[in-house]
Amino acid sequence: MSRNTFQGLSNNAEAEVRPVRVSLLVHSYWPESSPPQRRWTALLKEFCASGWDIDVVTPVAHAPSGRRELPPERAGRAFRRQKGQFTEIIRRVPYLPHGNSQLARFVDHCFSAGMTVPLGLLTRRPDVVLATAPSLPILAAGYLLARARRVPLIVEMRDAWPDLARDSRMVKGRIKSVVEVAVEFIQRRADLVVTVTEGFADTLRLRGLKNVATVSNGLHVDTIPFLPPPEPEREIFEALYLGNHGASQRLEVVIRASALVGDAMHLHLVGHGTQSPALEKLARELEAPVTFHQPQHGQAVLDRYASADTCIISLRDDWKSFETTVPSKTYEVLSLGRHVTAIVKGEAARIIDDAEAGDIVASTPEAVAELWRELASDRSRLVRAEASRQWVKENADYGQLAGRYMDLIAELLGREPVPAR
Repeated sequence: MSRNTFQGLSNNAEAEVRPVRVSLLVHSYWPESSPPQRRWTALLKEFCASGWDIDVVTPVAHAPSGRRELPPERAGRAFRRQKGQFTEIIRRVPYLPHGNSQLARFVDHCFSAGMTVPLGLLTRRPDVVLATAPSLPILAAGYLLARARRVPLIVEMRDAWPDLARDSRMVKGRIKSVVEVAVEFIQRRADLVVTVTEGFADTLRLRGLKNVATVSNGLHVDTIPFLPPPEPEREIFEALYLGNHGASQRLEVVIRASALVGDAMHLHLVGHGTQSPALEKLARELEAPVTFHQPQHGQAVLDRYASADTCIISLRDDWKSFETTVPSKTYEVLSLGRHVTAIVKGEAARIIDDAEAGDIVASTPEAVAELWRELASDRSRLVRAEASRQWVKENADYGQLAGRYMDLIAELLGREPVPAR
């Protein structure tokens, strides 16, 4: 037996026993609080529990202000290793301090993505590189790193790119075509594209992509309480929105709706985003019964949910890409058992309907205001059975979702499926 043959057999034996090693490239991770952080903290809890080796390459924590506010031992230091919450190793890249503008954030993402490739080359050689959008520069970094390492590339599309770029007109003219071509170039060359909705997976398949799978957003249902119903007698009807205050949510609709209902209700908007100043100005001009709250966490969030009669899930209805988009907060609200005011279409509307979670309403102030008046006059409609929570257990619990993700990766690498835990 030749030395090369013996070495090949040894390498094969090592591959059989060595845990799968993943390099995860993400623009936001623990200790930040953001949609990608929540998704990947939940998934990596299961990955690490199954013995996988995970290297997370991500910027020094600086969201949402654009500047580091946490001490270095939590936010991390550039080009230094940091222990994660589980067994993952976090490797931090630098960032550019920025304000609240989309352009400044994009420049910051480009800078951090540019630093990701050389730092990724200094980490342990992975079995697979996984890059998660919507930070588009991260996709390019993932493509370059996977090619340099000569390992498969998984691209995770948490939003409907490049469709969303066309709908939002975030880029125009020649630049627009460059962005679309770049995203589609990477999607077509990825070894696996993972979407978070079935609708967008079908869209990509219609464009000719072969290796596409869906692993939706979700949560660990057992960590979320099922709240008792709202008070049966209450003078003021309370509506709650918790999440991003951006153009995608079109929150001016619910502010105008609250102004139409008037003092019989109160609207609470929790979070921040690029549209926050304009929304606060609109609420003042209309003298709407609205209170704006900074992002909240832990018990403060549960208290806010417990106080609400209905929770708002909203996406604007004039962007076609949102017909295949499901806001990540949907699963949380369904698990809690609160009534949902669903200002959505497509796949998100289907989920609300299947889970018997609330009412789907048109994206107009008049329609939303009328629904809220009806709910306030017949509060029995606010009482939810556990059907919505059961739907999440069966379709969007991260224990199952992580198992599916690991099976997809194992299949891509020619490994055995991950044993159920």
